[in-house]
Parts: sequence; C-alpha cells; structure tokens
Amino acid sequence: MNKVTIKKGDTVKIMKGKDGGKTGKVNAVNYKNNTILVEGLNLVKKTVKPRKQGEKGQIISVARPVRRANVMVVCGSCGKSARMGYRLLDKNVKERYCKKCNAKV
Repeated sequence: MNKVTIKKGDTVKIMKGKDGGKTGKVNAVNYKNNTILVEGLNLVKKTVKPRKQGEKGQIISVARPVRRANVMVVCGSCGKSARMGYRLLDKNVKERYCKKCNAKV
C-alpha cells in the first residue's frame, strides 16, 4: 500500500494529460482506486435526459477522477509543485512537509 500524501482541500498541479500544467483544489480522494477528483479540471461532456414533462435535455461538463501518480501537491509557502514528506514531532505526532523548501504544509 502506498503512502497517502494528497488530502482533500490540497492544491495540486496536474502533470500529464489534456489539463497538464493546470492547478486546482482537491474535492475528493479515492484511496481504493488511487484517484483524486480535482475541482474544475479533467472535465468531460455528459448528456442529461429530461426528467419531467416539458423539460429539455442538456449537455453538462462533469469532472472525472485523475490518477494520483499524475498530480503533485503545490506547496503553500514556496508556491512550487513538490513532493511531500512526513516527519515525526514530539510524542509521535506526524506532520507533512515540502521536500523543496522544508516548510510545514
């Protein structure tokens, strides 16, 4: 099992795919499938049928999950995409830190 370094609410940068180089906020993390859902990125068009009489069908954009290996967390202090690490503080308290600038994330 891999270490989980990406959490809900983090700002991430997509490294591969059609939205490569764009940044967004993480809405959901699926640990089982190793995917994350980024707000406003990796959008696909989906057709929606009308549900009520007289209502029209429409085409909407829906965000699809991205593989966790294709994104990197953006550090809040240095503003660069970097790898995250864990270090133990007093009394077995873990904290995440940026491996580029060594600041707490």
